Amino acid sequence: MDSTEYNAPHFTPKSVSDRVALAIVKFMRFFADVFFSGRYGHRAVVLETVAAVPGMVGGALQHLRSLRRMEDDDGWISTLLEEADNERMHLLTFVHIAKPSWFERVLIIIAQGVFYNLFFILYIFSSRVAHRIVGYLEEEAVYSYSEYLAGIDSGKYENVAAPQIAIDYWNLPQDALLRDVVLVVRDDEAKHRDVNHDFANQLQNA
Repeated sequence: MDSTEYNAPHFTPKSVSDRVALAIVKFMRFFADVFFSGRYGHRAVVLETVAAVPGMVGGALQHLRSLRRMEDDDGWISTLLEEADNERMHLLTFVHIAKPSWFERVLIIIAQGVFYNLFFILYIFSSRVAHRIVGYLEEEAVYSYSEYLAGIDSGKYENVAAPQIAIDYWNLPQDALLRDVVLVVRDDEAKHRDVNHDFANQLQNA
């Protein structure tokens, strides 16, 4: 599996709200690129902290919706909560690799607090737009991890031993390396991308 795989598909915006969602994500991507400037391990630590928020928010609100309406959720709750936990495991993995500084830990607290509240409000007003934003965020995550892989393959980033937490979680061989970890993480992000775009499509067609 090479470092360019999984870059597609890209969901082409079909409405004004889709274009707004994409513009928001591109805006966020610009600042991430400027701030981290190729430090992909540290980028993963901060962004995975934020990435674990949407699934938890969406799962909780879908849970409450199911209770209010007294109807089945069609598997949305478990899917979203599993996504949140998966993103949390990404974070715990890259903490062992990047070892965030105190400044990055403070940044994580601020970013998580701001993003959680904004996403919570957005999900209440438009869960469709919220899922579309997450879909586009996951597209960017796939692209970023592909860039990370390219850097590992070129020797720019050391292909260190995989942390034991990653070996246990993804059932990797004991001699697994960073490249193996990035591959499975990118695969997870691709699945989250497809799920969230599908949820947005279902809500748009409802």
